[in-house]
Amino acid sequence: MIASNSLLGTAIHAIGGVSAASCYLPFQKVKKWSWNSYWLIQALFAWLIFPIVVGYFTVPNLWQVIIESPSSAIINASLLGAVYGFGGLAFGYAIKYIGFSLTYTISIGLSAVLGTIVPLFIHGTLIEHFSKPGGMVVLVGLLLSLFGVVLCGVAGRKKEKDLKLLDNSTAASFNLKKGLMLAVFAGVLSAIFGVSLELGAPIAEIAGEYGAGHFQGNANLLVSTSGTFVTNFIWFMVVSFKQKTIRELVAVKSVGASVWLQNLGLSILTGGLWYFQFFFYGMAHVRMGNFKFASWAIHMSMLIFFSYIVGVLMKEWKNVSKQTYIVLISGLLILVISFVVITYGGMLGVETIPDH
Repeated sequence: MIASNSLLGTAIHAIGGVSAASCYLPFQKVKKWSWNSYWLIQALFAWLIFPIVVGYFTVPNLWQVIIESPSSAIINASLLGAVYGFGGLAFGYAIKYIGFSLTYTISIGLSAVLGTIVPLFIHGTLIEHFSKPGGMVVLVGLLLSLFGVVLCGVAGRKKEKDLKLLDNSTAASFNLKKGLMLAVFAGVLSAIFGVSLELGAPIAEIAGEYGAGHFQGNANLLVSTSGTFVTNFIWFMVVSFKQKTIRELVAVKSVGASVWLQNLGLSILTGGLWYFQFFFYGMAHVRMGNFKFASWAIHMSMLIFFSYIVGVLMKEWKNVSKQTYIVLISGLLILVISFVVITYGGMLGVETIPDH
């Protein structure tokens, strides 16, 4: 039995948010490798190697857990994970067009809403969950979070206008139309990954019966990410052969051993940071008591918040106007308030109805 503790759960979600918000930063230091090569390596580690290794060491009798799991849970989780794989592709390309901050706002904002509401509709428990003690407080927190996301999006739009006025090199690489389409596509499919984890929950429950404890989510995460890896592997192998970039992965001499090893390490680091966001998600989720359904929204909001912090540190907002910066800071503050409100609502629910 895992004790409910929404405060600790929210704090762990924050750790996952930091990991996710920084997972694409290593690419800034990759040299003489194409995006294809970098993405193939990070995909291999994010969606296959890390899930298998961590799952093996944290879930007792992992393979037996998989064998005993309902076939419907495995099929649904892996197939939806594969669908999400296209969202991961779109997300990576969107960053190239509109930067970290705006991509995270649009994609993860959509994911936060859809990934929370869709599973509740699937199970027919939407009204039931918000009717629980503390439920309305959590709902207010979720709405505040959505408002904060919208403000951050407005800041991103104002940023585009500021950069156009400057007409500098940053503005030249900023393409809102392409980036927006990719970000929306990525957001919808990112929500599908949340549904994938939800439909794979029976796998986690069996892992819990085998003594996985708060690591039980690593079992169904492995199934979901396996599908994601297949999609990305096929796509980028085809692209890499077509564009003749596949040779970069073995051409050590052409880039130099030190650069090749650095690129390999940075790609693996990206994969690790992506994976560990959901490693911490699983640890946080089991501690949310009656409000596990809010985990996805909390996690995604944390992602947006820390992505903007990363964007500021990377000086993505260096040349924007004072008004734009004020809107950005306002959005971030509202996100912080929403985290506090959601946590408080979760604590009310735990105090009123103990998690059995």
